[in-house]
Amino acid sequence: MHQVKELANGIRIVHQEVSHTRLVHCGFILNIGSRDETKEQEGLAHFWEHMAFKGTKKRKTFHILNRLESLGGELNAYTTKEKICFYASVLKDHYSKAAELLYDITFNSTFPAKEIEKERQVILEEMAMYRDSPDDSIQDELDALVFENHALGRNILGNEETVGRFTQQDFFDFIASRLDTSQIVFSVVGNISFSKAVRAIEGMLSEIPTKRALYIRSGFKDYQAKAEQVKRDITQSLCGMGRPAYSLHDPKRYKLFLLNNILGGPSMNSRLNMALREKHGLVYSIESSYQPFSDIGFFGIFFGTEEKTLPKAKKIVRKELNRLREKKLGTLQLHMAKEQAMGQMAMAEENYAALMLVFGKSLIDHGKIDPLERIFTQIRQTTAEELLEIANEIFDPNQITDLTYLPN
Repeated sequence: MHQVKELANGIRIVHQEVSHTRLVHCGFILNIGSRDETKEQEGLAHFWEHMAFKGTKKRKTFHILNRLESLGGELNAYTTKEKICFYASVLKDHYSKAAELLYDITFNSTFPAKEIEKERQVILEEMAMYRDSPDDSIQDELDALVFENHALGRNILGNEETVGRFTQQDFFDFIASRLDTSQIVFSVVGNISFSKAVRAIEGMLSEIPTKRALYIRSGFKDYQAKAEQVKRDITQSLCGMGRPAYSLHDPKRYKLFLLNNILGGPSMNSRLNMALREKHGLVYSIESSYQPFSDIGFFGIFFGTEEKTLPKAKKIVRKELNRLREKKLGTLQLHMAKEQAMGQMAMAEENYAALMLVFGKSLIDHGKIDPLERIFTQIRQTTAEELLEIANEIFDPNQITDLTYLPN
């Protein structure tokens, strides 16, 4: 069972003890992401993530990277549209070292000018690598079409122009304007007691002054479905279909999660995989995904196929979407779909590094952490009629944006 302690400045510590492991996973989750940048700041949150490893008030790059790696631990970070996370996994005896290092890189980065210049080139190389991976770039370009002229549609990496001009002061200004201590969580999952987990970090965190950001995220509206074809230097055609969906706070989000799992989730028996790969042999892989944000969500389908079979593949995808809009799931079908989704969730909960991050994000987004059994209850209570209604809303063909990459 998890426990939470809130400090006077609003920073929260969440913890769950797991006695049958030798490890502790811990990390800071900050409610700041790429959507919180202005257009001139595009890519700054991701650049900050990189720069956190490049020097603090008492450490240089080598000392940061060597601190845990030399002990067999792992130090990492990532940026999403709404979150920045700095996290580590270590043997339980080294938890205090990990907590102190994470505190240092999260709150004491100095963004040395020389390191900015070096890391700028690294990020430009990352952009070039991304452009050479059409499977990745089509997802971001579909975001740009769906969330046109909005921060949610911008690339997390930024662009060459913005990344090329960031200075040390830009990082300090961005953090000062976006950091909110009530929107920071330190999450710990592993073989350590709650009292030890708190004791190692509480003193440092308590020294951080209370800070409330005045910034408010701008919502997205006025969506219009589009269709676009792009010529790329590829041998296989790629397709992305997507549209806005339910937010993190919408009571229908778990029902859409269940529906998406039936349609094109990670299991090989998903309807899209069975129809396009197993029955017709048109694709190597196909998936659908649902990603909720704080005020809206995204639903998408992605696959690749030969250019000559693209029309047939798209037709089959639309047919599967229409099947879910036109015919209710039978009692046995619905029961099996629920069992599959709950099984996947249960297995995910045993990935303790991922669970640590989920705890932090849930506490920020919802102010609480729902026990898995409570989520299971919502899934069990979902009816075939509800799924049919959601399918008719989300899978409306007139509301789905279509982006296609075609070989040159």
